[in-house]
Amino acid sequence: MADATTQRSMPKHGDSNLSSVTVDAYNCELEDEEGFVGDRACKSAFHHLIETWRKPMRRAGEDPLGEESSENLSKKQLDQVLIEGEPEAAAVVQSAIEDFAQQLTGVVQRYLKLKAWKETERIVVGGGLRDSRVGEIAIGRTAVLLKAAGLKIEVTPIRHHPDEAGLLGAMHLVPRWMLAGHDAILAVDIGGSNIRAGVVLLNLKKASDLSKAEIWKFELWRHGEEKGLARDEAIEKLVDMLKGLLRRANKDKLQLAPFIGIGCPGVIEADGTIDRGSQNLPGKWEGKHFNLPRVLQQAIPEIAGHDTLVLLHNDAVVQGLSEIPWMGKIERWGVLTIGTGLGNAHFTSRAAE
Repeated sequence: MADATTQRSMPKHGDSNLSSVTVDAYNCELEDEEGFVGDRACKSAFHHLIETWRKPMRRAGEDPLGEESSENLSKKQLDQVLIEGEPEAAAVVQSAIEDFAQQLTGVVQRYLKLKAWKETERIVVGGGLRDSRVGEIAIGRTAVLLKAAGLKIEVTPIRHHPDEAGLLGAMHLVPRWMLAGHDAILAVDIGGSNIRAGVVLLNLKKASDLSKAEIWKFELWRHGEEKGLARDEAIEKLVDMLKGLLRRANKDKLQLAPFIGIGCPGVIEADGTIDRGSQNLPGKWEGKHFNLPRVLQQAIPEIAGHDTLVLLHNDAVVQGLSEIPWMGKIERWGVLTIGTGLGNAHFTSRAAE
């Protein structure tokens, strides 16, 4: 009986029953006559709105944002224009923020109509756009619009930098007892434009709820900048990143748990394959012919003399899990990640094991 209980308590790929939360839903794909609803609140949608406001300025004379194409304007450039730019240039950015917030508000309202999203108390917003003043204002404006519509719901930027949140959330894919006695874990965050791999310090002696966990080292690879990249090339690069981090951790005598947590776009099956939703990744990752956890286990079979456990879950789920230590009495909550696409996940909090 003890063996059966242990088996049932072991975490699985794409698990809906985690130690601190139940994953009610993720990767929800809402459609209407205009297409996928989430496409209205992603990075490209914001840049499209910038372009929409620039066109009449060009027709009237001069584009206040210069000659750089809208899609190539970086978050840093847009922040600088918003804060320090000429009034007309700043107004173009501000207008795009307002339109984007209106669209994001509409998207949130659609999600809140889903059964899995009923009675949501808080939504945290992550993803690349959150890492900018422009993104923070868009999130804040969305919160104002929802309250003005009579919805009593908190909408806040995710607490950690997006480069870190997707790694920190990996700690919560396994029960706390599996981390006891260890200093750190290896974590991976795979996105449509970037792949991040890092060492997460658990700092359990400082806070048993993992609220003091931090990124020790991490590597960022912008695979989206490499055209025609094959899947196997991407996996080879990821393995090299992980092995490099493993060597650095061993050199500093960190006690790594024999565990690698991974967040990846798409619907994750219990066997570790990806059913759908990874179309923005290099090459073909979907279907039963490819199993990312198995490939990584073969490449890194042991950590600290123990068999490596590799767990895969949806990237929005993992990013959302980074918020667990601060949910307190919040029972029903969700996460939206604004990046290449709009990631989404919803949770119900429960007592940790």
